[in-house]
Amino acid sequence: MKLWATSIGVTCLLVVTLVLQWHEMDKYDINKAQQLTNMTEVTRYLEDNHSDLMADPAGERIITGLFIQSLKFFDSSEVNITGYIWQHFPLARYAGIPDSEISADFILPEQVNSGSDISPTLTYREKSNYGEVLGWYFEATLKQGFDYSHYPFDHKTVWMRLWPKAFSKNVVLVPDFSAYKSTSMDAIFGIEQGIVLGAWTRANTYFNYQTSSYDTNFGIPNYVGQTDFPELYYNFVIKRRFDNAFTVHLLPLFLVAVLLFAALLTTSEEHEKSGLLGFNISGFLGMCSALFFVVLIAHIQLREQFAGAGVVYLEYYYIVMYVVLVASTVNTYLFAIRPRAIEKWITYKDNIIPKVCYWPSIMIALNLITLFFL
Repeated sequence: MKLWATSIGVTCLLVVTLVLQWHEMDKYDINKAQQLTNMTEVTRYLEDNHSDLMADPAGERIITGLFIQSLKFFDSSEVNITGYIWQHFPLARYAGIPDSEISADFILPEQVNSGSDISPTLTYREKSNYGEVLGWYFEATLKQGFDYSHYPFDHKTVWMRLWPKAFSKNVVLVPDFSAYKSTSMDAIFGIEQGIVLGAWTRANTYFNYQTSSYDTNFGIPNYVGQTDFPELYYNFVIKRRFDNAFTVHLLPLFLVAVLLFAALLTTSEEHEKSGLLGFNISGFLGMCSALFFVVLIAHIQLREQFAGAGVVYLEYYYIVMYVVLVASTVNTYLFAIRPRAIEKWITYKDNIIPKVCYWPSIMIALNLITLFFL
């Protein structure tokens, strides 16, 4: 009984430790250093980092805003986004030009052809404090690289990278902060409040600039955007809901571990007890084979979600389960044949050592894996 009490106590302690580590992994720290919250910060950033562009009398600043209505992941590297993008221009820019002849003055450089996307459609044209505002409805599938290594405790920053249509000239897009109620560090703006995100929740939104450099001038002499040109990004940070991954992946693994443990408890050298429990080596091996295929199929389904990505955190749980299945099979086989070299150890108190070490061993492995990722 002391061995079982120790096993239960150690297991409970390790479970609590694992949950606390999960809590730490699930935290998201907002990167406030790169966020722009108002026009003053934008001006300061451009003057401090791109003074040559700001001093160019031929330069142009186009005030741009956007609003996301829907967001959907097609796969691990493609995200489909719909919404509105608007830009402010002087009244003379499109004076006398009908709406049908006006094309979008922005480019989404990371857009890929999904077969269903539609070209930006001019939906409204109104006077504004800056002259005239033109708004386009868009649908775009963007190719982006995401880090899934901490799944299911991962956070994703979906970004919309915007180029001016006249990208060969000194044209810098600046955020339309005045169009939103709040653009503070913790505010979530520019996105539908009732947006359906499935397994995700909203965490943060912000504008920022990232510089781009290219090893080509695109055939344009004195191309202004070839080195360290500021490109406007709208970033939408989402956090994965742990409950979905727990139900789909962790709960089945836990049930497999429980079934395997129950089968391990049936191993006994007492004929009356083993007969009552129905223990036999062939039956145990058959059950391990069935459980192995259950784990394998679930693992394959998980792997298919992250094609091209490295081994994610949750996959190590499957690897631990493979090791436990093999170890349990080897233990039962050795218990059945009882080799002389380890007979005393394997038969000690009816094979109690592997039984009491089962759950602590699993929890130690999971804690070490989590600590590595943490």
